[in-house]
Amino acid sequence: MDYKAVVLSATMFLSIASAAGRVMPLSIIQNPSGPVNIFDNSKYGLLQLSNGLAQTPQMGWNSWNFFACNINETLIKETADALISTGLADLGYNNVNIDDCWEAVTRDIQGHLVPHSNTFPSGIKALADYVHDKGLKLGIYSSAGVFTCQVRPGSLFHESDDAGTWASWEVDYLKYDNCFNLGIKPIDRYPPMRDALNSTGRKIFYSLCEWGEDDPALWAGNVGNSWRTTDDINDTWASMTSIADLNDKWAAYAGPGGWNDPDMLEVGNGGMTYLEYRSHFSIWALVKAPLLIGCDVRNMTAETFEILSNKEVIAVNQDPLGIQGRKVKVTGKDGCLQVWAGPLSGNRFAVVLWNRCSEGGTIKASWDSLGLESNISVSVRDLWEHEDVVADAVGSFGVPVAAHSCEMFVLTPKLSHFRV
Repeated sequence: MDYKAVVLSATMFLSIASAAGRVMPLSIIQNPSGPVNIFDNSKYGLLQLSNGLAQTPQMGWNSWNFFACNINETLIKETADALISTGLADLGYNNVNIDDCWEAVTRDIQGHLVPHSNTFPSGIKALADYVHDKGLKLGIYSSAGVFTCQVRPGSLFHESDDAGTWASWEVDYLKYDNCFNLGIKPIDRYPPMRDALNSTGRKIFYSLCEWGEDDPALWAGNVGNSWRTTDDINDTWASMTSIADLNDKWAAYAGPGGWNDPDMLEVGNGGMTYLEYRSHFSIWALVKAPLLIGCDVRNMTAETFEILSNKEVIAVNQDPLGIQGRKVKVTGKDGCLQVWAGPLSGNRFAVVLWNRCSEGGTIKASWDSLGLESNISVSVRDLWEHEDVVADAVGSFGVPVAAHSCEMFVLTPKLSHFRV
């Protein structure tokens, strides 16, 4: 954006692996120079909203990254149509989220939020009906301040009224921004909207967008279903990579019901190359980030669709184990050759070999970085080539990776190595 955005199965897997002596009791370190315990989600569940939503990270589309304020009800309807016609909805992209600028510049005489009469003349309820008829969900936007970032009425001190309005429109999702906040701490401003949403009796996904300023991973688990851990992303390699690093430190706090949010996808918006966008999508999937498309899905290139529609990569993001992948090893100049990894259900591992260097290089994932003993035999599947590439890798696995690119794999240890 161009403004400052104004576990039962886990326990079972760990017990099985521990019984086999395969999981090493490793410490978490922010900038790994050695093995990292990729199973650690010890902070998850300390606080939990428990509204039944977000058992996996949210997927869908948001209007801001491509359209900014140039939105209207026709665009939203056409986007919903495109999600259906392209098959993206069938892959899980089912939230159609309207960002800033949907509102009139003032509330009505009763103090209620109203949509802008020129751009949303039919009203939000009619739009929600249209989206719902297609089996999709409608999201709305506001700010935990007196104004939104584009100076429309905010919801600070209007939480109950606004939540009631959105519920009456049958809205399914709220992105709640941080602009014009009067200097009140986020930990004081965001819970009142949680309470207001819950009091409506309608389940509304609550996405906190306080830009990571007050480390929301430490307190937002019992407030929202996701929380922004970083400043706004923009459509550049430098922005995307730096945001991935900032989000990584909070991996142990995410899990079903509440997710770290490093901001929306820029895939398809033109500022990065195909390989850079593939890296962006792969890492966002691995770290269990929300997969919210930010491009014009009505006019996607074949390359953009190929990335966004990769079922195997999406399956990593939506895996029910719900443990966020993380950076586990760095080599090369300034640590630009990187291994990111995380556990999956079914005794599997997702691994991304990410080359952030300016030249190609070989990246190798060793078993100790996954908490596995070196003599374990592992099968390897390439998620971008959609093929099994190695049947019996032992000790490590590596491949050449082009500059600013990645390769993504699922590793499956032979079941004979696990004793129940």
